[in-house]
Amino acid sequence: MEQEKNQHFLDITNETCPMTFVKVRLLLEALSPGAEAHVRLCGEEPLRNVPEALRENGYDIISLCEDPNTPGIYDLLVRCG
Repeated sequence: MEQEKNQHFLDITNETCPMTFVKVRLLLEALSPGAEAHVRLCGEEPLRNVPEALRENGYDIISLCEDPNTPGIYDLLVRCG
């Protein structure tokens, strides 16, 4: 039997650095190991800094891709270690 993963959503498209990373980190710290979070982000700085900072803090980036329906908006899927 396949175990369901918890997945949580956070939209930081209206946030600016450094609050983008702060909000994502607060969400991830509240999750159990193995839980996944879907984060929506936009802008050059968050797109560069958030995934990099998450990797440096031990989180697994599963995917990062542009939303085909909303150019400039990116979907980040991250897993707690």
